[in-house]
Amino acid sequence: MSSFDDIDAFEGASLSARAMAARPRPYLDGLNPAQREAVERLDGPVLMLAGAGTGKTRALTARIVHLLNTGAARPNEILAVTFTNKAAREMKTRVGSLLGQSIEGMPWLGTFHSICVKLLRRHAELAGLKSNFTILDTDDQLRLLKQLVAAAGIDDKRWPARQLASIIDGWKNRALTPDKLPAAEAGAYDRKGPALYAQYQTRLRELNAVDFGDLLLHMVTIFQTHPDVLQQYQRWFRYILVDEYQDTNVAQYLWLRLLAAGHRNICCVGDDDQSIYGWRGAEVGNILRFEKDFPGAHVVRLEQNYRSSAHILAAASGVIAGNEGRLGKTLWTEAEGGEQVRLIGHWDGEEEARWIGEEIEAMQHGSRGMRSFGLDQMAILVRASHQMRAFEDRFLTIGLPYRVIGGPRFYERMEIRDAMAYFRVVVSPADDLAFERIFNTPKRGLGDKARQTLQTTARGHGVSLLEAARLAVEQGLIKGKGAAALADLAEGIARWGRMAGDADMTHMELAETILDESGYTGMWQNDKTPEAPGRLENLKELVKALESFENLQGFLEHVSLIMDNDSDDAEEKVSIMTLHAAKGLEFPAVFLPGWEDGLFPSQRSMDESGLKGLEEERRLAYVGITRAEELCTISFAGNRRVFGQWQSQMPSRFIDELPEDHVQVLTPPGLYGGGYGAAAVRGGSQSGSELADRAAESDGYNSPGWRRLQARAGQRGLSQPKEARNTVIDLDAVSSFTIGERVFHQKFGYGAITGIEGDKLEIAFEKAGRKKVVARFVSASDDVPF
Repeated sequence: MSSFDDIDAFEGASLSARAMAARPRPYLDGLNPAQREAVERLDGPVLMLAGAGTGKTRALTARIVHLLNTGAARPNEILAVTFTNKAAREMKTRVGSLLGQSIEGMPWLGTFHSICVKLLRRHAELAGLKSNFTILDTDDQLRLLKQLVAAAGIDDKRWPARQLASIIDGWKNRALTPDKLPAAEAGAYDRKGPALYAQYQTRLRELNAVDFGDLLLHMVTIFQTHPDVLQQYQRWFRYILVDEYQDTNVAQYLWLRLLAAGHRNICCVGDDDQSIYGWRGAEVGNILRFEKDFPGAHVVRLEQNYRSSAHILAAASGVIAGNEGRLGKTLWTEAEGGEQVRLIGHWDGEEEARWIGEEIEAMQHGSRGMRSFGLDQMAILVRASHQMRAFEDRFLTIGLPYRVIGGPRFYERMEIRDAMAYFRVVVSPADDLAFERIFNTPKRGLGDKARQTLQTTARGHGVSLLEAARLAVEQGLIKGKGAAALADLAEGIARWGRMAGDADMTHMELAETILDESGYTGMWQNDKTPEAPGRLENLKELVKALESFENLQGFLEHVSLIMDNDSDDAEEKVSIMTLHAAKGLEFPAVFLPGWEDGLFPSQRSMDESGLKGLEEERRLAYVGITRAEELCTISFAGNRRVFGQWQSQMPSRFIDELPEDHVQVLTPPGLYGGGYGAAAVRGGSQSGSELADRAAESDGYNSPGWRRLQARAGQRGLSQPKEARNTVIDLDAVSSFTIGERVFHQKFGYGAITGIEGDKLEIAFEKAGRKKVVARFVSASDDVPF
């Protein structure tokens, strides 16, 4: 308890101190016991372990007001740190509202970077800088690094400067200066990374400049090497408050520890279960070892949730309980009622998008027994941005307004526009806008001068830019490597145009060929930035989208029409975003699609980080579920196109961690009847054998957790055909097929048997890759009717 809680304790204290303690405290009204404890426990280290939707911002701002109201600190003696400018503005607004006055006298309330800029300008000379130093943006930083890479004689195509920028940023996030790099980092960037880092820092000082990583790195270094400066700020900042502590990186952590080492009056607010930014340097270990870093720390758990229903909280708690590296807490709510978390499996990703689209329309109009939600009240949260394409296409087709939060819409993304520009110029060589976009993408040594030459040539001869490119090369108007690259591009466009008329090549294969031979795919494969893998996945998703059209031209026309038919920004729209972008947001109704192993949890994350990566993925699932206030729907697909081929998918391991009593298993319309997906193609009806066929082809429906949940669904009286439940493979059956035999499958085409296990065959399909299917659903290739 604070020393200001009991006025009687102030007997003998000064009149002013007793008067301050006697002031009314309306900001404490409405706080629950845990929140009030976190607000009033002023002295010593405090960890406010705040679960999702537990009112941590209210408690944090009330604590600031309590410090000021009780006279424990003056405004300039409080250091309050946030991660975003938006959070800082919100905190200032709330504190001012609670105080009933402006708080302009709090100069040290802001983001890590904004506060460190102020500090560094005061002590710039200690970092070898002048106080008027410049902060470089990303483009300036890359330009400087490219100069250093070129001077070192390094091939920028093999070792892009962007990769070096990412490596250096990682070092700065870990508070590593060039002279402190461990021996294990010596091999970075072809063993030249450490030397280039040192040169980069020297060049920055010569330019009197810093990048964003330097703002914290320089201040940590100054505090470590100049104890008198550190002690000055330890005296000034009598109380430190930190928001979203679970997202701090090593440099931020060290900076805070150094400042708090004097008085130890530090209050960190965070949730270890919502630490989802490890890929950008966040260390969940910072919050996990808080009590070790600050012995005697008081931990206050905010567990009463004001956002979600009891079923949603129980589902989230059930999933996150699978993590070993956590401090532990259980969310609860006083709110009664609410719907169970809904779980549904679909035949494929397109069917999943169709079903969600129809559910949203039903919820919008309150039809089919659904309760009514406005479009602004609904959100779709995906693990990876490439998943958005199926939903965007579906919503554009049915005229359902939507917005993409945290990034551009699928067809507006840079890599998609670039790829489609290549397709456009192949279909229509006179498309000058498309050619101008791609003639130096990827880099071909053609700059603004070459562009002007092409434009002048095109106008002078009355031809397209593509034809002007041929003329410019022939006439020697463009020379050197740029001329050779331009000639290759022009010849390539002509070759791809001829391929478009080849009956033996599909337009999907043509699209892949264009992207590969142009060097565009390779450009992103060689790019080592965190965004590159996502851009490659988006390109694969683009090629997949072509499957629904007869040719490239039909696809391009479709995209032009739907993008031109954009809706009014003022109207309500469904929100689509990644799970990472959804943190901090909340919606009455949330859809969580794509819960399949490999997609979510992400295989890449698990491959790169092992158990640590899996636990971060599980925290991401927890974040997704807790975004929902009233209705949460989780879905997965039995089949998806992966790298252009159909693959059977296993339901996410997180599904088996959901507590059954809080989950309602819905009957999948595509698998168990309902006229969606393949059922609709077959005329809207399915026989028992077709149901079993589809279930058996998708091994995901044979997982123990899925069978267990389906059994629960049957106990609840949900309709579920017997054939759909009986999909267990008969290991004792004797197959009539032999290894090596050529067979045919209605969906996957021709293939050869590579393995036999009872009545289950492993087949290497020519187009669909390796799959395991039940023997009765394939036929000998000689028996295929034509």
